[in-house]
Amino acid sequence: MVTFRNAAATDLSEIVQMLADDVLGRERERYENPLPESYIQAFESIDSDRNNELIVACLDGQIVGVQQITFTPYLTHQGGWRATIEGVRTAASQRGKGIGSKLIQYAIERAKERGCHLIQLTTDKTREETLRFYEHLGFKATHEGLKMKL
Repeated sequence: MVTFRNAAATDLSEIVQMLADDVLGRERERYENPLPESYIQAFESIDSDRNNELIVACLDGQIVGVQQITFTPYLTHQGGWRATIEGVRTAASQRGKGIGSKLIQYAIERAKERGCHLIQLTTDKTREETLRFYEHLGFKATHEGLKMKL
């Protein structure tokens, strides 16, 4: 049975390894031992912010998935809250076994518990299979998103 919990600092190496174990992740992540300080600082910021949750999925005591959920208040929608899902990864050995779906369902439940009116995520346009995965779970491409690298 897959269980979920908030990530601990001791999980960071496994999390970064999952983030880097991906075609796009290999280009942008640095899985090294020791980890670059930037990951440790980011974890500490996430962990100390009540509106951020870094969640790991565990199976038989092993971390098999990760995602970050950020809760943001907005003035739009009458001051409503929304949740944003980022950094979703499943361990390579566990892909295709339903863990990604369980991660997203967990995020949806957390968003409901926090009173969010909307949950959103982005995926790289080159990840066509991932886009289909999110659409299958009920997400709709209702907006065109733009980014600017700094």
